[in-house]
Amino acid sequence: MNPVFIPPFHAGKGKPLFFIMGPCVIENRHHTLYMAEMLTKIANELQIPFVFKASYDKANRTSIQSFRGPGLDEGLKILQEVRETFHMPILTDVHEVSQVNAVAEVVDILQIPAFLSRQTDLIAAAAKSGKIVNIKKGQFLAPCDMREAVKKCVDSGNENVILTERGTCFGYNNLIADMRAIPIMQELDVPVVFDATHSAQLPGGRGTETGGMRSYIPYVAKAAVAAGADGIFMEIHHNPDKALSDSATQWPLDKTFKLVADLKMIAAVIRV
Repeated sequence: MNPVFIPPFHAGKGKPLFFIMGPCVIENRHHTLYMAEMLTKIANELQIPFVFKASYDKANRTSIQSFRGPGLDEGLKILQEVRETFHMPILTDVHEVSQVNAVAEVVDILQIPAFLSRQTDLIAAAAKSGKIVNIKKGQFLAPCDMREAVKKCVDSGNENVILTERGTCFGYNNLIADMRAIPIMQELDVPVVFDATHSAQLPGGRGTETGGMRSYIPYVAKAAVAAGADGIFMEIHHNPDKALSDSATQWPLDKTFKLVADLKMIAAVIRV
């Protein structure tokens, strides 16, 4: 199955390190287009394969008062505009079977959130859409347990599967990034992405919202590339402290060029 074609590039074994980047949530049309423009410039200058991500709905918020996004209809309109304006692949989350067909008409990659990584009907519906499916490993799962998640896609007629490591529960309000997860999941013959920003979270660590340790993002990202990750996932915001979702762990836009350049350099060394 490996590699996976994400037009216009291939991702996986023997292919260049690719990046999935964008804001956690669609805050509004202007901000989303601005972030897409800035990240496209970085990707073009560094000549990296790039997928833009943003969520139309963050359904698994800590508090019922948390900002979730514009919703399905408005969110897809904005993502469609991003795609038509900047001509890059688009990734977004799906949370329910009923959302899959509408989302598949707009984006290139359907992402199954980590908390839903065992939801058989959702994974099967995403696979049957014919789109690439990125399944984020549940914080509660061992990497080898993702074999059955991949099998759900394959048995539904879709071999275009990506797995994403995003940390594992480690006591209360903490995650640990185990780099062994990368080669273990690569043994399933799929590209493996490392989510550097969610791996730095402290789930529920602020009481009514998730906390995190942003300063450690470069360290786990570099370690993941050195461990052979096929791609890096990072949520990026121009002003993370003011972000409407995951403010503790979005990486600052003005530091993104340097970090991506460093990761590309590490990948060039280990892929020799």
